[in-house]
Amino acid sequence: MPRTRIATTAVATAAAAAAALLLSPGQAQAAGSVHLTKIWYNSPGSDLRSNASLNGEWVQIKNTTTKSVSLKGWTLTDASKHAYTFGTFTLKAGKTVTVKTGKGTNTAATVFQQRGAYVWNNDKDTATLRRANKAVQDTCAYNAPRSSSKAC
Repeated sequence: MPRTRIATTAVATAAAAAAALLLSPGQAQAAGSVHLTKIWYNSPGSDLRSNASLNGEWVQIKNTTTKSVSLKGWTLTDASKHAYTFGTFTLKAGKTVTVKTGKGTNTAATVFQQRGAYVWNNDKDTATLRRANKAVQDTCAYNAPRSSSKAC
């Protein structure tokens, strides 16, 4: 085989290998993202609107990237358009934040919507996480009236 052909083959092989390293959108998601991981939509016990019962329904969001992500201006909504907007909040790499419906004091691991009424329907609903620019980051839907939670 002539040297020119060997060099051309080597360049083509290297280019193909480099192209294989580029991530498609689906592969980028697999490499890490900020996404919904669980919804606990039917709080335990009777729905009496007590703060403990309201905080018994929640949504978890996980950052599976290797960098901290600012969630300032991001929203979490249900199908009825109840919206929670994150204030200044940074979700560190590998960490999870739980968004509870009721009232409480925000921490690095838990934020509160400060509501006096339930958000998540006990039979079916859809959670949508949007970035500050309104682009959909993730969704998680459930249709399970005999259950209490949904892994996303």
